[in-house]
Amino acid sequence: MSGHSKWHNIQQRKGKQDAKRSSAFSKYTKGITMAAQRGGGDPDTNFSLRIAIDKAKAVSMPKDNIDRAIKKGIGEDGAAQIEEVFYEAFGPGGAAIIVKCLTDNKNRTVADIKHIFSKNGGTVGSAGSVMWMFEQLGVIQFEASKLPADRDSFELDIIEAGAEDISVEGDQVEIKTKVENFGKVMNKLKELGIETDDSGLRYVAKEEMAIDDEVREQIAKLFELLEENDDVDDYYTNAG
Repeated sequence: MSGHSKWHNIQQRKGKQDAKRSSAFSKYTKGITMAAQRGGGDPDTNFSLRIAIDKAKAVSMPKDNIDRAIKKGIGEDGAAQIEEVFYEAFGPGGAAIIVKCLTDNKNRTVADIKHIFSKNGGTVGSAGSVMWMFEQLGVIQFEASKLPADRDSFELDIIEAGAEDISVEGDQVEIKTKVENFGKVMNKLKELGIETDDSGLRYVAKEEMAIDDEVREQIAKLFELLEENDDVDDYYTNAG
């Protein structure tokens, strides 16, 4: 499984515990608004919006909040111009890190991100400084207990739908796809009755970097602080 997925699972568990906080809802609201802003307010025709709504529902976001976020995205409920911004950085131990933010104020966001890194053994680099170490893929995760009894048929179906890699580590299944096949694979899983725990387009490290326990703890602290920032939507690293 990718390095990002290991870190993401740690933060995902934390996120589920903190899901009722207003700051958690703020992140999902921005994701829904951004998706509606880009592709319209109908989740049946806007796959990104469907994924954003599913994630919000998974943490029990009220339907009224979801509807308001969609209306803001399509301009029906006040102006809401959310921008997607990526910051490339080096963390503790020289680990490459990409931070994806959704923000309505880039000046505030860049100041916050730079502060988090500078206070935690890292530095924000220039555009292109680490992006070349990653490739964008569709990544889908769910519990291994959801796998059908006929694993061979399942894998053939998923590969035919466009999966590039299927792996099982512990109790988690991870499927990787090319960006253009992500929606097809998600639809196939839905057709097979498999509900995913997490999915999205992510930047996956081409090669993982080995780190020791001390650096791992430092990166975990850095990611916890990023997780607490309302503008941070996701983050990716090559740290193994």
